[in-house]
Amino acid sequence: MNNTVLITGCSTGIGYVCAHALVKEGFDVIASCRKDEDVARLQQEGLHCIKLDLADTASILSAVETVKAHTGGTLYGLFNNGAYGQPGALEDLPTDALRDQFEANFFGWHTLTQAVIPMMHANGKGRIIQNSSVLGIIALKFRGAYNASKFAIEGWTDTIRLELADTPIQISLIEPGPIESRFRANALAAFHRAINIDTSRFTNAYLSQKDRLESEHSTNKYTLPAEAIVPPLLHALTAATPKIRYRVTKPTQYMALCKRLLPSRMLDKILAKGG
Repeated sequence: MNNTVLITGCSTGIGYVCAHALVKEGFDVIASCRKDEDVARLQQEGLHCIKLDLADTASILSAVETVKAHTGGTLYGLFNNGAYGQPGALEDLPTDALRDQFEANFFGWHTLTQAVIPMMHANGKGRIIQNSSVLGIIALKFRGAYNASKFAIEGWTDTIRLELADTPIQISLIEPGPIESRFRANALAAFHRAINIDTSRFTNAYLSQKDRLESEHSTNKYTLPAEAIVPPLLHALTAATPKIRYRVTKPTQYMALCKRLLPSRMLDKILAKGG
């Protein structure tokens, strides 16, 4: 039986750790990265790695053809993981920066998932796992672009789960909170590309954000290593009835509860202290 799983965003962090972990569990893993040098590095480590840039439709479709050739036109699993965070207050954020955020974090996921679903139908089964975020549940200031992309992924995933209910394809969301990865470094680069600190009314807040993003390690005491995503991913891939949502880290579990129980204005007061 085909047990091939395609994972996006494998150069570092969650994708990298999960690709290696699934290989050890006996899965046929196709890891993907958007940069040639990362593809070469992962291939040297023994992973089957291909190039896939989620912001480039031609790259996505080319990667899908490679997956078809490798699997004989079938595919068991897709772990949509590749994404980045675009910091900045929404009033300062250029529309093109928001478009770029959605191209990589949302439209690319749609294009890829839409392209591989026929292979899962051909396989007679399939699992789609979406790596969302606590910021797909609640919003924090200066994270508006990323918030919007993850809220969109949550709604998209809930919809396609209903549409796939009459098929053997099952879909799950993993909702991490703080996870140790290169996410801050990538966000810092996006911040510098899009935001002019000096002309904003948020200059002081941005300087604080910049200090946080420049930190090599998270200061959040609830931060977990990327390995924390492996158990829920394995369960989503192997359980007869996978969960619809896997909430990883205490902040995610706490915020999901607060969102359900607290009045919006009370929740706003809590969230306003974050960011």
